[in-house]
Amino acid sequence: MTEKSRNDLTIYDEVAANWWSDDIRWVRTLKNLVPGRLSWFDRQVDWDGMDVLDLGCAGGFMAEALARRGATVTGIDPAAQAIDAARAHADQTGVEIRYDVGVGEDLPYDDAAFDSVVCVDVLEHVDDLSQVLAEVARVLKPGGIFLFDTINRNPLSRFVTITVAEDILRLLPKGTHDPALFIRPAELSSAIEKAGLVCGPMTGLGPRGVNRRGDFIFGPLPIKSVIYMGVARKARQH
Repeated sequence: MTEKSRNDLTIYDEVAANWWSDDIRWVRTLKNLVPGRLSWFDRQVDWDGMDVLDLGCAGGFMAEALARRGATVTGIDPAAQAIDAARAHADQTGVEIRYDVGVGEDLPYDDAAFDSVVCVDVLEHVDDLSQVLAEVARVLKPGGIFLFDTINRNPLSRFVTITVAEDILRLLPKGTHDPALFIRPAELSSAIEKAGLVCGPMTGLGPRGVNRRGDFIFGPLPIKSVIYMGVARKARQH
C-alpha cells in the first residue's frame, strides 16, 4: 500500500447509506466507541442546555447521543453523504440537530458560538492541526470546554491500529489511518496551549470487554499509549 492511499477519508461517504444499519462491523465499532467516550466526557460536562459542536461528526453517532443528553447540537463533517445520512436518521428519530458540510480548518460559525466542542476520531486525520485548534478556540465561548480523542504516535499504536485493527481483525478499512499523522499527548497539549486553551486531564480509551455480537465494548483506560482522550478549556474573560 502506498502512503498516498493512507488517511483515506472517502470511507465515510462509501458506507453512508448503511451508517445506522449495524450491518458493517467497522461502523459498529465507531458506534460502540461513543458510550466509552461519554463515560468519561460526562464527568467533565453537564450537557443539558449546552450549545455543542460535534466537529467531524460523520453519520451522527456522537451528535445524537449528545442531543439525547439535552444539548443543542450542531454537527459538521467534510463527508457530504455521511452528513446526508446523519440528517436522515435525525429526521426519522425526531432528534433535532443542525448538520453542516465543512472542515475544521475553516468553521462557518461566529466567534464564541459554542459552550463545548467535541472532536473524536478526527485530529489524526486533519490537514492542519494548529489551524483546527485555532478554530476550536475561536468558536468556543469564554469558559467553554473542548473534549477530544486521538491516537498516540509510537510503535505500539501503529501495531494496534494498523496491523491489528486494519490488517488482521478488519475493525477498520485498510488505509483508514496514516500513522505519520498520529499525535503524542505532549505534542497535542502544546498545540492546544498555543491555540489559547488550557489543558486539563487526559486518559486512555480502549477495549473493556466484548458484547454478544463479538464486538468490543470500550471505556476509559489508565494507559494512553494507543487511543487517549482529553479535555481543555477556554479561559474566562476578566
